[in-house]
Amino acid sequence: MHRVIISGIGVEIPEASITNDELVESFNAWVELENVKRAETGTEPLQKSDADFIVHASGIKKRHVVERAGILDPTRMAPRLPARPDDALSLQAEFGIASARKALAHAGTEPGEIDLVMVSSSHLQRPYPAIAIEMQEALGTSGAGFDMGLGCSSAAAALHVATNLVRSGAQKKVLVTTPEIITGHLNFRDRQTHFIFGDASVSMVVEAIEEGETRPGRFEVLDTRLWTQMSSNIRTNLGYLTRTTQDDPYMIDLEGNMIKQVGNKVFKEVTVAGHKFIVEFLAEHGLTPQGIRRFWLHQANARMNAMILKLAFGHEVGHDRAPMVLERLGNTAGAGAIIALSENHADMKPGDFGLLCAFGAGYSIGGALLEMQ
Repeated sequence: MHRVIISGIGVEIPEASITNDELVESFNAWVELENVKRAETGTEPLQKSDADFIVHASGIKKRHVVERAGILDPTRMAPRLPARPDDALSLQAEFGIASARKALAHAGTEPGEIDLVMVSSSHLQRPYPAIAIEMQEALGTSGAGFDMGLGCSSAAAALHVATNLVRSGAQKKVLVTTPEIITGHLNFRDRQTHFIFGDASVSMVVEAIEEGETRPGRFEVLDTRLWTQMSSNIRTNLGYLTRTTQDDPYMIDLEGNMIKQVGNKVFKEVTVAGHKFIVEFLAEHGLTPQGIRRFWLHQANARMNAMILKLAFGHEVGHDRAPMVLERLGNTAGAGAIIALSENHADMKPGDFGLLCAFGAGYSIGGALLEMQ
């Protein structure tokens, strides 16, 4: 069995961003138009959104997006992403490659040394050909590629699979990419979820090292773990059978089929499950939360992360112990915890432990116990 390290990490954040004020202005403009129609039919009016409430409820102040104009247009409220011909690089593959090239450079690895590409994200642009195979072709990697997903735990789940493939010797170097264009699937007319998500792409190079070898500044993956439990409290029903449920299968009604969640239940249940997962996973290795130098948790809700860590430590934990990037990026689904890791590890010393942990729809939780080399 081989030792495994994360030898390279790459992050790509879209340049365009949307503040809470901009998002709320667009949403409220649409609500005013919609409520005129509702008044005519005697339907209950919709509530407006509020920028201060968004910060209180989630900790988010802005988010980066691949395209902002269409999102902020009250008559559209969705990104405008033009179709590309089949012989052109797809948007998600392009986004994935942007972070992948950075991860390869960080690892000092040539594309031809990669023998497996895994694309794992909460939403995939299409089912086939796999985005990973498209990236394989464009990058010039060897071997194979495949797509997978586990909601916001997607990157952690892929790291689990990649680590065990490399540990067993089945693969030598794996490129794990999580390109999250989640705004393309978000219902910006839903007051409960319109403010939550942002777009980002992250990549990791996972490879084996020899016994006794040290790679300064890189993390050894000591162990990984996955946990799932069925829940519909975070759900999307948009898929390849959606049109078969419609009276006119060539005119798809998206109402009720895009992202939806029961926020209060998600908060309570994932907080309990996340705390339990962390404490039990660490205990398997004779560790407690106090022995972990840094936690890179899923970037979904600042209050949730604070509560999970308060339960684990018995007191509040600050940014140095558990850094957050949520405030400026929003929930970037599977990418968030990897961004927090990428931006907050350079000060760690050899022998320091870190815990990467993501949680989301499913419910699903993925974790990786890391040690700085």
